[in-house]
Amino acid sequence: MATKNKTVFVCTECGYESPKWLGKCTSCGEWNTMKEMKVSSSKSGLPERNIESNTKVTKLSEVLMEKEDRISCKIGELNRVLGGGLVAGSLVLVGGDPGIGKSTLMLQVAQALSSEKQVLYVSGEESEKQIKMRAQRLSADEGDMSLYCETDIDKILNTSNTVNPDVLIIDSIQTVFSGDIASVPGSMSQVRECCMMLMKYAKQSGTAVFIVGHVTKEGTIAGPRMLEHMVDCVLYFEGERHQSYRILRAVKNRFGSTNEIGVFEMMGDGLHEVENPSMALLMGRPKDTPGSAVVCTMEGTRPILAEIQALVAPAGYGNPRRMGTGIDYNRMAMLIAVMEKRLGISLQNMDVYINVAGGLKITEPAADLAIISAVVSAFLGKVIPENMVAIGETGLTGEIRSVNQIDKRVAELSKLGFKKCLVPKGRKVTSPADTEIKFVENLGDVMKLLFK
Repeated sequence: MATKNKTVFVCTECGYESPKWLGKCTSCGEWNTMKEMKVSSSKSGLPERNIESNTKVTKLSEVLMEKEDRISCKIGELNRVLGGGLVAGSLVLVGGDPGIGKSTLMLQVAQALSSEKQVLYVSGEESEKQIKMRAQRLSADEGDMSLYCETDIDKILNTSNTVNPDVLIIDSIQTVFSGDIASVPGSMSQVRECCMMLMKYAKQSGTAVFIVGHVTKEGTIAGPRMLEHMVDCVLYFEGERHQSYRILRAVKNRFGSTNEIGVFEMMGDGLHEVENPSMALLMGRPKDTPGSAVVCTMEGTRPILAEIQALVAPAGYGNPRRMGTGIDYNRMAMLIAVMEKRLGISLQNMDVYINVAGGLKITEPAADLAIISAVVSAFLGKVIPENMVAIGETGLTGEIRSVNQIDKRVAELSKLGFKKCLVPKGRKVTSPADTEIKFVENLGDVMKLLFK
């Protein structure tokens, strides 16, 4: 049946389709998110389809699986984030800011896997010589991986069917295009169609596929938001280009936890795993300085100690500023209001700056007590004891509420030499013999223990 191109407008946030452009999406309510997309349709207005199918219906009880089929990436931090390794037939999307190290990570993964698996590295951005130069700089040119520089998705899939790799890496999805779609590479229709074809290939062949995605200035992966719904796993590479530490975080994972993170350090010869992130994040912590507090946060199953710094200074023009790096702004504003109300500290004419050292982002409320301790320390000019760690969630009435996995947190801080810990009252804690546990019920107890 003859086909023709049809133009629709798709919301990049929720995937809602409209025949005409709308300033505000009627589904999710976001403004200026409708983007034009061209799709192929039949004369009847319905997509063409083949009703013949060779796929048979199988009962779940009849599916045989001896063990979970995972491929070790030879990089411990990446295996942790993926939930124990790469699942055969999965589609993994890796996103991050330009220059953050996505291609470096993928090249190192390809080199590590090529010693045991067949790896096909497809690049739409670099030539073979450029990839060779980068591999030599990273000392990753000794592997037996295959290179293919192409942007046509049909040629890529045909070549992949010929090579039959265990792992396929596409760098990047925004450079790949399909000749059946009448739009430029990188457009929403091209990205969605190519991702759909790669997903179908991964499921049918059992090949694990990595696709690299660019990130927009808003911090989301370029292309329709439905791209994240189509893949099995979404990994974000976080960090500042001018800082050495990089954090790999899973925001979606069908085969593992989304709470795990991997920590890397960018060096001249590539990315190196950071096996003890707590020690790395606390390195260089100032001594006998007000405004510094330590918290033990949980990232999945891993306890990580981080330093929270606070600076309180008089507002220059009567309009106080509130700035937070690595913590939620709304949470910070709420904690400042709790301090003013429950502790009687006047911050209405003071600028308050809060920073999580090392580029780590903390989202769990267990850091509330450390944030408040750092701000009060900076405001009073008094130093928190160097070997003290504060753990606990703070409520609006000033009470200190319990947090999960407290024993794991205490064991980690004791391992790194911290001998005192503030924890919520009423929680039974199993602590090492050389660690002193201080139980606090409200912010008043905290003030008495830290700032006598």
